[in-house]
Order: sequence, then structure tokens, then C-alpha cells
Amino acid sequence: MTRPLRVHFIHGLESSPQGEKARFFAAHFDAVTPSMDTRDLEGAIRTQALAIRNAVEEGRGPDVLVGSSFGGAIAVALLARGLWRGPTLLLAQAAQKLGVLDPLPAGAHVALVHGVHDDVVPLEDSRARSRTGTPGLVTLEEVDDDHRLSSLVASGRLADLVRALHERANDRG
Repeated sequence: MTRPLRVHFIHGLESSPQGEKARFFAAHFDAVTPSMDTRDLEGAIRTQALAIRNAVEEGRGPDVLVGSSFGGAIAVALLARGLWRGPTLLLAQAAQKLGVLDPLPAGAHVALVHGVHDDVVPLEDSRARSRTGTPGLVTLEEVDDDHRLSSLVASGRLADLVRALHERANDRG
């Protein structure tokens, strides 16, 4: 029997480790959602980097990193600083809005999902970020949803996106 995928989820500003997406990931994967102080971007980056490093040292490193909005900015910073190299799913990422201007690093498998009705973070920010990194390894999916991307949770499609990214990143064919 294969083990469930390990997902490290970085929540957004108005969410928490008990939020809707965190509960969704916990129900579908071996997931962790570390608590962090969302008032301190650099502190939140350090918190997430430490949680990932500790999990790796314990042999329980994540298979996929997922960042939502504020958490997406943290995920971009972790990638840019070389603190995470694995497959990364960015949900309505707010990196540019929060001043994280780094491009996606070469060789990183990154999937971005953004709602076309998002009135919190401009869709163009994800379009622009998707043009960085390695062509063919970075994808952008625009969905008929708003900033919360609730339809992905309600339909269960969020789990499919995580699995598809993991499979694409680990395709040996």
C-alpha cells in the first residue's frame, strides 16, 4: 500500500490551521498547516522554512507545498531563497502584492491557480509570475471563481490538482 501524499499547506491572511482549505487537505492527505503570525511576512517565511526543514530531518518532508494568497507569497519566497525545491501549488498567490518580486527559480515545478473573478489579488499577477521559471514546468489555470477558490474545495478538485502536480513533477517517463 502506498503512503498518502504529504502536503505542507501555508494558509492565507484571513485563514488559519483550522480553516476550510487546511481541513480539506487534512481530510485528503497527510497534511500539516503550521501556525504563523501573518502580521510578519519575514517571520512567517522563517516559521514555514523551519517547519519544512524539521519535517525533512524527521523523514516526513512534504511531497507538495501549497500556498494560498499570503501563503502563496511565502511559498514563492521559499522557492526563490532555495529553502524549498519541490512541487508547489500557488492558489491566488499574493507575492507581488506583498512585495515578493522574485521570479520562480529554474527547474521548479509550479502550478498556479487563480480565479477570474478575484477582486483581492489581480489575476495579472499570477499571469506574470507564470511566465517566470522554466517553460513547461510552470502552469497557470484560470478558474471561474473568486479569491477564495471555494469551488475547488466544494468539488474536491483541489485534491486532483495536488495529485496531478505531484505526478507531473515525478514523471520519469
